[in-house]
Amino acid sequence: MIKNFSVLYVGNIELEDVGLSGSPANDRMYPNNRLIESFETARQAAVLMDELNFYALWMAEHHFQREGYECIPNIILLSTHLAAQTKKLKFGCGFNIVPMWHPLRLAEDYATADILTGGRMIFGVGRGYHSREVETFGSPVIDNDANRELFEEQIEVIFKAFNEESFSHKGNHYTIPPEVPYRGYDLKEITLVPRPQERPVETWQPIVSGSSIEFTARKGFNGVVALTGDQLVDDIFHKFRDACVENGRGGILGEHLALGLGFYIAETEEEAVNNLRPFHDERYKWFSPFGFVRYADEEGRVWGTPGAPARTPRIEDGVEQKAWICGPAEDFVEHLREIERKYPGLEHVILHWPEGMPRDAFLNQLRLFAKEVMPHFQSS
Repeated sequence: MIKNFSVLYVGNIELEDVGLSGSPANDRMYPNNRLIESFETARQAAVLMDELNFYALWMAEHHFQREGYECIPNIILLSTHLAAQTKKLKFGCGFNIVPMWHPLRLAEDYATADILTGGRMIFGVGRGYHSREVETFGSPVIDNDANRELFEEQIEVIFKAFNEESFSHKGNHYTIPPEVPYRGYDLKEITLVPRPQERPVETWQPIVSGSSIEFTARKGFNGVVALTGDQLVDDIFHKFRDACVENGRGGILGEHLALGLGFYIAETEEEAVNNLRPFHDERYKWFSPFGFVRYADEEGRVWGTPGAPARTPRIEDGVEQKAWICGPAEDFVEHLREIERKYPGLEHVILHWPEGMPRDAFLNQLRLFAKEVMPHFQSS
Protein backbone atom coordinates (compact mmCIF):
# COMPACT_ATOMS: atom_id res chain seq x y z
CA MET A 1 0.00 0.00 0.00
CA ILE A 2 1.43 3.39 -1.01
CA LYS A 3 2.24 5.51 2.02
CA ASN A 4 5.53 7.35 1.36
CA PHE A 5 5.85 10.17 -1.17
CA SER A 6 9.29 11.52 -2.01
CA VAL A 7 10.90 13.78 -4.61
CA LEU A 8 13.92 13.25 -6.85
CA TYR A 9 15.82 16.48 -7.50
CA VAL A 10 18.86 15.78 -9.66
CA GLY A 11 20.32 19.25 -9.17
CA ASN A 12 19.15 21.16 -12.25
CA ILE A 13 19.32 24.93 -12.31
CA GLU A 14 16.63 27.02 -14.00
CA LEU A 15 17.33 26.68 -17.70
CA GLU A 16 16.24 29.26 -20.24
CA ASP A 17 15.20 28.54 -23.82
CA VAL A 18 14.09 24.99 -23.00
CA GLY A 19 12.44 22.43 -25.28
CA LEU A 20 13.29 20.62 -28.50
CA SER A 21 13.69 23.88 -30.42
CA GLY A 22 15.69 25.53 -27.63
CA SER A 23 19.42 25.65 -26.98
CA PRO A 24 21.24 22.39 -27.74
CA ALA A 25 22.27 20.65 -24.52
CA ASN A 26 25.96 20.56 -25.44
CA ASP A 27 25.98 24.31 -26.10
CA ARG A 28 24.89 25.20 -22.57
CA MET A 29 27.66 26.49 -20.30
CA TYR A 30 26.95 28.45 -17.13
CA PRO A 31 29.19 30.43 -14.78
CA ASN A 32 29.77 29.25 -11.23
CA ASN A 33 27.32 31.74 -9.70
CA ARG A 34 24.54 30.09 -11.75
CA LEU A 35 25.61 26.49 -11.18
CA ILE A 36 25.46 26.89 -7.39
CA GLU A 37 21.75 27.80 -7.63
CA SER A 38 21.07 24.08 -7.15
CA PHE A 39 22.05 24.31 -3.47
CA GLU A 40 19.51 27.02 -2.69
CA THR A 41 16.87 25.16 -4.68
CA ALA A 42 17.55 22.01 -2.67
CA ARG A 43 17.26 24.02 0.56
CA GLN A 44 13.92 25.54 -0.36
CA ALA A 45 12.59 22.18 -1.53
CA ALA A 46 13.70 20.43 1.67
CA VAL A 47 12.13 23.03 3.97
CA LEU A 48 8.83 22.96 2.07
CA MET A 49 8.73 19.16 1.84
CA ASP A 50 9.35 18.92 5.58
CA GLU A 51 6.38 21.21 6.23
CA LEU A 52 4.17 19.22 3.81
CA ASN A 53 5.03 15.81 5.32
CA PHE A 54 6.85 14.33 2.35
CA TYR A 55 8.95 11.29 3.20
CA ALA A 56 12.32 11.97 1.57
CA LEU A 57 14.21 14.27 -0.74
CA TRP A 58 16.34 12.19 -3.09
CA MET A 59 19.26 13.90 -4.82
CA ALA A 60 21.71 12.73 -7.46
CA GLU A 61 25.52 12.75 -7.46
CA HIS A 62 27.07 14.15 -10.63
CA HIS A 63 30.20 16.03 -11.61
CA PHE A 64 31.51 18.58 -14.11
CA GLN A 65 28.06 19.43 -15.53
CA ARG A 66 28.59 23.00 -16.68
CA GLU A 67 25.43 22.47 -18.78
CA GLY A 68 23.30 22.95 -15.64
CA TYR A 69 21.34 19.69 -15.57
CA GLU A 70 22.85 17.87 -12.55
CA CYS A 71 24.95 20.13 -10.35
CA ILE A 72 25.29 18.37 -6.97
CA PRO A 73 28.67 16.61 -6.59
CA ASN A 74 28.26 15.48 -2.96
CA ILE A 75 24.76 14.55 -1.84
CA ILE A 76 25.91 13.23 1.53
CA LEU A 77 27.45 16.58 2.44
CA LEU A 78 24.47 18.58 1.16
CA SER A 79 21.99 16.26 2.89
CA THR A 80 23.74 16.70 6.22
CA HIS A 81 23.45 20.47 5.82
CA LEU A 82 19.77 20.25 4.91
CA ALA A 83 18.98 17.92 7.80
CA ALA A 84 20.03 20.71 10.17
CA GLN A 85 17.33 22.94 8.65
CA THR A 86 14.49 20.40 8.74
CA LYS A 87 12.85 18.26 11.39
CA LYS A 88 11.90 14.86 10.03
CA LEU A 89 12.46 14.75 6.27
CA LYS A 90 14.75 11.94 5.17
CA PHE A 91 17.45 12.36 2.54
CA GLY A 92 18.04 9.75 -0.11
CA CYS A 93 21.26 9.22 -2.02
CA GLY A 94 19.94 8.73 -5.53
CA PHE A 95 22.63 7.63 -6.14
CA ASN A 96 26.20 7.63 -4.86
CA ILE A 97 28.21 6.59 -7.92
CA VAL A 98 30.41 4.05 -6.20
CA PRO A 99 33.13 3.67 -8.87
CA MET A 100 34.01 7.35 -8.37
CA TRP A 101 34.78 6.74 -4.68
CA HIS A 102 37.22 4.77 -2.64
CA PRO A 103 34.75 2.45 -0.92
CA LEU A 104 36.07 3.21 2.57
CA ARG A 105 35.73 6.97 2.07
CA LEU A 106 32.14 6.50 0.96
CA ALA A 107 31.44 4.24 3.94
CA GLU A 108 32.97 6.76 6.36
CA ASP A 109 31.12 9.73 4.89
CA TYR A 110 27.77 7.94 4.95
CA ALA A 111 28.31 6.70 8.51
CA THR A 112 29.18 10.22 9.66
CA ALA A 113 26.04 11.62 8.01
CA ASP A 114 23.91 8.85 9.51
CA ILE A 115 25.08 9.88 12.99
CA LEU A 116 24.88 13.65 12.46
CA THR A 117 21.35 13.48 10.98
CA GLY A 118 19.98 11.10 13.60
CA GLY A 119 19.40 8.32 11.10
CA ARG A 120 17.69 10.41 8.41
CA MET A 121 20.00 9.34 5.58
CA ILE A 122 19.04 6.68 3.02
CA PHE A 123 21.98 4.95 1.35
CA GLY A 124 21.83 4.57 -2.42
CA VAL A 125 24.40 3.10 -4.79
CA GLY A 126 24.83 3.18 -8.55
CA ARG A 127 27.41 2.25 -11.16
CA GLY A 128 27.32 5.48 -13.17
CA TYR A 129 26.74 6.20 -16.84
CA HIS A 130 28.53 9.48 -17.68
CA SER A 131 31.91 8.67 -19.23
CA ARG A 132 33.05 12.25 -18.55
CA GLU A 133 32.50 11.69 -14.84
CA VAL A 134 33.49 8.11 -14.10
CA GLU A 135 36.45 7.84 -16.45
CA THR A 136 37.80 11.22 -15.27
CA PHE A 137 37.92 9.80 -11.74
CA GLY A 138 40.00 6.91 -13.08
CA SER A 139 37.38 4.16 -13.13
CA PRO A 140 35.80 2.30 -16.05
CA VAL A 141 32.28 2.87 -17.31
CA ILE A 142 32.59 2.43 -21.07
CA ASP A 143 33.77 -1.12 -20.38
CA ASN A 144 30.57 -2.34 -18.78
CA ASP A 145 31.99 -5.63 -17.51
CA ALA A 146 34.94 -3.90 -15.86
CA ASN A 147 32.59 -1.36 -14.30
CA ARG A 148 30.36 -4.09 -12.86
CA GLU A 149 33.32 -6.06 -11.48
CA LEU A 150 34.73 -2.98 -9.74
CA PHE A 151 31.33 -1.95 -8.38
CA GLU A 152 30.54 -5.37 -6.93
CA GLU A 153 33.88 -5.57 -5.14
CA GLN A 154 33.41 -2.05 -3.79
CA ILE A 155 29.99 -3.04 -2.42
CA GLU A 156 31.60 -6.02 -0.69
CA VAL A 157 34.15 -3.72 0.97
CA ILE A 158 31.53 -1.15 2.03
CA PHE A 159 29.29 -3.66 3.74
CA LYS A 160 32.17 -5.41 5.48
CA ALA A 161 33.10 -1.98 6.83
CA PHE A 162 29.51 -1.23 7.89
CA ASN A 163 28.78 -4.53 9.57
CA GLU A 164 32.01 -5.95 11.03
CA GLU A 165 33.84 -4.56 14.06
CA SER A 166 37.09 -5.31 12.26
CA PHE A 167 37.71 -6.75 8.83
CA SER A 168 40.14 -7.41 6.02
CA HIS A 169 39.62 -7.79 2.28
CA LYS A 170 41.64 -9.11 -0.65
CA GLY A 171 40.23 -8.80 -4.15
CA ASN A 172 41.15 -7.85 -7.70
CA HIS A 173 41.07 -4.12 -6.92
CA TYR A 174 41.62 -3.71 -3.18
CA THR A 175 43.83 -5.19 -0.48
CA ILE A 176 42.56 -3.83 2.83
CA PRO A 177 44.48 -3.16 4.95
CA PRO A 178 47.85 -3.08 3.21
CA GLU A 179 50.31 -5.52 4.71
CA VAL A 180 52.53 -2.97 6.46
CA PRO A 181 54.01 -2.63 9.96
CA TYR A 182 52.12 -0.31 12.29
CA ARG A 183 53.23 0.72 15.81
CA GLY A 184 55.20 -2.46 16.39
CA TYR A 185 52.84 -5.03 14.89
CA ASP A 186 51.93 -6.25 11.40
CA LEU A 187 48.66 -4.78 10.18
CA LYS A 188 46.06 -7.51 9.51
CA GLU A 189 42.66 -5.82 9.90
CA ILE A 190 41.05 -2.43 10.32
CA THR A 191 37.87 -0.92 11.80
CA LEU A 192 35.70 1.70 10.14
CA VAL A 193 35.41 4.71 12.46
CA PRO A 194 32.64 5.61 12.73
CA ARG A 195 30.23 2.91 11.61
CA PRO A 196 26.57 3.78 11.00
CA GLN A 197 24.33 3.69 14.03
CA GLU A 198 21.36 2.55 11.94
CA ARG A 199 22.17 -1.02 10.92
CA PRO A 200 21.51 -2.93 8.78
CA VAL A 201 21.95 -0.03 6.39
CA GLU A 202 18.86 0.44 4.21
CA THR A 203 20.22 0.48 0.66
CA TRP A 204 18.62 1.37 -2.67
CA GLN A 205 19.83 0.81 -6.22
CA PRO A 206 18.37 1.76 -9.63
CA ILE A 207 16.98 -1.17 -11.60
CA VAL A 208 17.23 -1.06 -15.38
CA SER A 209 18.22 -4.61 -16.43
CA GLY A 210 18.17 -8.27 -15.51
CA SER A 211 21.65 -8.16 -13.98
CA SER A 212 20.72 -5.31 -11.64
CA ILE A 213 17.52 -7.15 -10.65
CA GLU A 214 19.46 -10.25 -9.61
CA PHE A 215 22.20 -8.33 -7.79
CA THR A 216 19.80 -6.04 -5.94
CA ALA A 217 17.62 -8.93 -4.79
CA ARG A 218 20.59 -11.09 -3.77
CA LYS A 219 22.23 -8.34 -1.74
CA GLY A 220 19.02 -7.49 0.12
CA PHE A 221 18.85 -4.02 -1.42
CA ASN A 222 15.72 -2.16 -2.50
CA GLY A 223 15.17 -1.12 -6.11
CA VAL A 224 14.10 2.11 -7.80
CA VAL A 225 12.28 1.97 -11.15
CA ALA A 226 11.85 5.50 -12.49
CA LEU A 227 10.25 7.21 -15.50
CA THR A 228 9.64 3.82 -17.10
CA GLY A 229 6.73 2.78 -19.31
CA ASP A 230 4.06 0.74 -17.56
CA GLN A 231 4.69 -2.38 -19.65
CA LEU A 232 8.37 -2.40 -18.64
CA VAL A 233 7.47 -1.56 -15.02
CA ASP A 234 5.24 -4.60 -14.85
CA ASP A 235 7.95 -6.84 -16.26
CA ILE A 236 10.58 -5.51 -13.85
CA PHE A 237 8.28 -5.75 -10.83
CA HIS A 238 7.46 -9.39 -11.57
CA LYS A 239 11.09 -10.32 -12.22
CA PHE A 240 12.22 -8.56 -9.04
CA ARG A 241 9.52 -10.33 -7.01
CA ASP A 242 10.69 -13.68 -8.37
CA ALA A 243 14.34 -12.86 -7.64
CA CYS A 244 13.44 -11.86 -4.08
CA VAL A 245 11.57 -15.15 -3.55
CA GLU A 246 14.65 -17.04 -4.76
CA ASN A 247 16.68 -15.16 -2.15
CA GLY A 248 14.20 -15.66 0.70
CA ARG A 249 12.85 -12.11 0.80
CA GLY A 250 9.08 -12.59 0.41
CA GLY A 251 6.81 -12.56 -2.60
CA ILE A 252 4.46 -9.56 -2.63
CA LEU A 253 4.51 -7.61 -5.90
CA GLY A 254 6.01 -4.16 -5.37
CA GLU A 255 7.68 -5.02 -2.07
CA HIS A 256 11.21 -3.57 -1.64
CA LEU A 257 10.65 -1.23 -4.61
CA ALA A 258 10.00 2.46 -5.31
CA LEU A 259 8.26 3.74 -8.43
CA GLY A 260 9.37 7.04 -9.89
CA LEU A 261 6.83 9.12 -11.82
CA GLY A 262 6.86 12.44 -13.63
CA PHE A 263 3.79 14.60 -13.10
CA TYR A 264 2.00 17.89 -13.59
CA ILE A 265 -1.30 18.77 -11.93
CA ALA A 266 -3.71 21.08 -13.78
CA GLU A 267 -7.44 21.37 -14.40
CA THR A 268 -7.20 19.37 -17.63
CA GLU A 269 -4.76 16.91 -19.18
CA GLU A 270 -4.28 19.26 -22.13
CA GLU A 271 -3.25 22.14 -19.87
CA ALA A 272 -0.88 19.90 -17.88
CA VAL A 273 0.73 18.46 -21.02
CA ASN A 274 1.27 21.89 -22.56
CA ASN A 275 2.77 23.30 -19.36
CA LEU A 276 5.07 20.31 -18.86
CA ARG A 277 6.11 19.86 -22.50
CA PRO A 278 9.19 22.13 -22.67
CA PHE A 279 10.71 20.63 -19.50
CA HIS A 280 9.93 17.04 -20.49
CA ASP A 281 11.50 17.71 -23.88
CA GLU A 282 14.55 19.36 -22.32
CA ARG A 283 15.07 16.28 -20.15
CA TYR A 284 15.15 13.96 -23.12
CA LYS A 285 17.39 16.26 -25.16
CA TRP A 286 19.93 15.62 -22.43
CA PHE A 287 19.19 12.01 -21.46
CA SER A 288 18.25 10.26 -24.71
CA PRO A 289 21.88 9.98 -25.90
CA PHE A 290 22.63 8.01 -22.72
CA GLY A 291 19.92 5.47 -23.54
CA PHE A 292 17.53 6.72 -20.87
CA VAL A 293 14.27 6.22 -22.74
CA ARG A 294 12.63 3.45 -20.75
CA TYR A 295 9.56 2.99 -22.94
CA ALA A 296 8.39 -0.14 -24.78
CA ASP A 297 6.77 -0.58 -28.17
CA GLU A 298 3.74 -2.77 -28.86
CA GLU A 299 5.94 -5.88 -28.85
CA GLY A 300 7.58 -5.05 -25.53
CA ARG A 301 10.92 -3.94 -27.01
CA VAL A 302 12.72 -1.11 -25.24
CA TRP A 303 13.03 2.04 -27.34
CA GLY A 304 16.42 2.22 -28.97
CA THR A 305 16.84 -1.57 -29.25
CA PRO A 306 16.68 -3.27 -32.68
CA GLY A 307 13.29 -2.79 -34.32
CA ALA A 308 11.92 -0.44 -31.63
CA PRO A 309 11.60 3.36 -31.90
CA ALA A 310 14.83 5.32 -31.56
CA ARG A 311 13.48 8.89 -31.61
CA THR A 312 13.38 11.40 -28.77
CA PRO A 313 10.05 10.85 -26.97
CA ARG A 314 7.28 13.42 -26.84
CA ILE A 315 5.36 14.17 -23.66
CA GLU A 316 2.40 12.39 -25.30
CA ASP A 317 4.51 9.22 -25.39
CA GLY A 318 5.28 9.54 -21.69
CA VAL A 319 1.62 10.05 -20.80
CA GLU A 320 0.56 7.11 -22.97
CA GLN A 321 3.17 4.89 -21.28
CA LYS A 322 2.06 6.15 -17.83
CA ALA A 323 5.55 7.29 -16.91
CA TRP A 324 4.25 10.88 -16.72
CA ILE A 325 0.89 11.63 -15.08
CA CYS A 326 -0.75 14.83 -16.34
CA GLY A 327 -4.11 16.30 -15.47
CA PRO A 328 -6.45 16.83 -12.52
CA ALA A 329 -5.42 15.62 -9.07
CA GLU A 330 -8.33 13.18 -8.93
CA ASP A 331 -6.97 11.42 -12.03
CA PHE A 332 -3.60 11.06 -10.30
CA VAL A 333 -5.32 9.60 -7.23
CA GLU A 334 -7.11 7.03 -9.39
CA HIS A 335 -3.87 6.15 -11.18
CA LEU A 336 -2.14 5.52 -7.86
CA ARG A 337 -5.11 3.41 -6.70
CA GLU A 338 -4.69 1.31 -9.83
CA ILE A 339 -0.98 0.90 -9.04
CA GLU A 340 -1.87 -0.20 -5.51
CA ARG A 341 -4.20 -2.84 -6.87
CA LYS A 342 -1.53 -4.18 -9.24
CA TYR A 343 1.39 -3.97 -6.78
CA PRO A 344 0.08 -4.35 -3.22
CA GLY A 345 3.57 -4.40 -1.72
CA LEU A 346 4.56 -0.99 -3.13
CA GLU A 347 4.99 1.66 -0.42
CA HIS A 348 7.18 4.29 -2.07
CA VAL A 349 6.41 6.73 -4.91
CA ILE A 350 9.12 9.19 -5.97
CA LEU A 351 8.08 12.31 -7.91
CA HIS A 352 10.53 13.52 -10.53
CA TRP A 353 11.47 17.20 -10.81
CA PRO A 354 11.59 17.85 -14.59
CA GLU A 355 14.94 19.22 -15.70
CA GLY A 356 14.85 22.97 -16.18
CA MET A 357 11.46 23.59 -14.57
CA PRO A 358 11.65 26.83 -12.57
CA ARG A 359 11.92 26.41 -8.82
CA ASP A 360 8.72 28.25 -7.93
CA ALA A 361 6.70 26.32 -10.51
CA PHE A 362 7.76 22.94 -9.17
CA LEU A 363 7.38 23.91 -5.52
CA ASN A 364 3.84 24.99 -6.34
CA GLN A 365 3.25 21.57 -7.88
CA LEU A 366 4.42 19.98 -4.63
CA ARG A 367 1.93 22.10 -2.68
CA LEU A 368 -0.88 20.95 -4.97
CA PHE A 369 0.20 17.32 -4.69
CA ALA A 370 0.42 17.49 -0.89
CA LYS A 371 -3.01 19.10 -0.63
CA GLU A 372 -4.96 17.16 -3.24
CA VAL A 373 -3.28 13.75 -3.60
CA MET A 374 -1.36 12.75 -0.47
CA PRO A 375 -4.29 12.85 1.99
CA HIS A 376 -6.02 10.07 0.05
CA PHE A 377 -3.17 7.73 0.95
CA GLN A 378 -1.75 8.90 4.25
CA SER A 379 -5.16 8.52 5.92
CA SER A 380 -5.70 4.96 4.63
